[in-house]
Amino acid sequence: MNLITGKKNGRKAPSLPARRLEGSRFALALMAAVTMLASVAVLGVVVGSTSVGLDEVIAVALGQHTNPTATNIVYNVRLPRVLAALLAGAALAQAGVLIQAALDNPLASPNVIGVNAGAGFFVLLFMCLFPNLFALVPVAAFFGALVVAGLIFAISSLAGSSRLTVVLAGMAFTAIFTAGMNTVLIVNPDAYVGASGFLTGGLSGVKLSDVILPGCAICATLVLGLLQGRRLNLLSLGDQQAHSLGLDIRKTRLMALATAAVLAGCAVSFAGLVGFVGLIVPHAVRSLVGHDNRRVLAMAPVLGGFLVCLCDLLARTLFSPYEIPVGIVLSLLGGPFFIYLVLIKGKVGLNG
Repeated sequence: MNLITGKKNGRKAPSLPARRLEGSRFALALMAAVTMLASVAVLGVVVGSTSVGLDEVIAVALGQHTNPTATNIVYNVRLPRVLAALLAGAALAQAGVLIQAALDNPLASPNVIGVNAGAGFFVLLFMCLFPNLFALVPVAAFFGALVVAGLIFAISSLAGSSRLTVVLAGMAFTAIFTAGMNTVLIVNPDAYVGASGFLTGGLSGVKLSDVILPGCAICATLVLGLLQGRRLNLLSLGDQQAHSLGLDIRKTRLMALATAAVLAGCAVSFAGLVGFVGLIVPHAVRSLVGHDNRRVLAMAPVLGGFLVCLCDLLARTLFSPYEIPVGIVLSLLGGPFFIYLVLIKGKVGLNG
């Protein structure tokens, strides 16, 4: 659909009542998503492998005198973990929308095209070289994500490069940077404490201090991503038509990829190599609110936070008192979903 002229295949745009109805549906969908997000966040704080229950959580929240152990678990374990899940999910979901729109590829996402792996490699390398500068880990993660995003953009800009080329190039970059991470860990096993959880993507042991700096960057960058919706709608019309409407195509794509790199890099810095959020959520959002990137960019962070928080809750309660990294749960969901996209939407996703 031409989101500027309002035409699709020669037909007129929807009438004003129809557009208002679409707006009402979007508002209802957003309200429902926010309600789901709030509910799973509360469950994440209340439910856990320990015996701290709802009554003690409420007492801690109200500042009443309670068991010091309960206070410690709520403030130093569950709350930072829930916050980290919400921020990582929101960041990776919107990053996926931006990457898919910039590359015009529904199979692209931060982990599929190697952005997560690049960020992870730079984090491990940075911690190997500068073990005392942990506060700068988000900067290293962003730089690694930006390097891979730039390489993917260069490949996608080559004459005749197809969507399949971008996906295959991303898989190659993932293999290269994964090999780099393994090399760093072999040469210096102490490069990153808890590297096994980092490589699979996990939130166990995350502290509030780990989340504050990248969390602030994520919140600011999410707003920047929202502001790109109109330009990405123009970009979806095709290069020729977008250029005729005055859009700087190269600048728009670079801005979208840079924004996605910031989001993915910040998320990787504290959540590790969490995958498939940026692949699953954009498609789910489009099925709910349509293809208007302004709405997709607004809804994706909400559903992304919900998905990661829900999966993390399942990861730490299904096998209580043991837990598995949230990245494993998301991979179990994302792997089949990726196959579904290849099989069902292959003509659209690969041959364009």
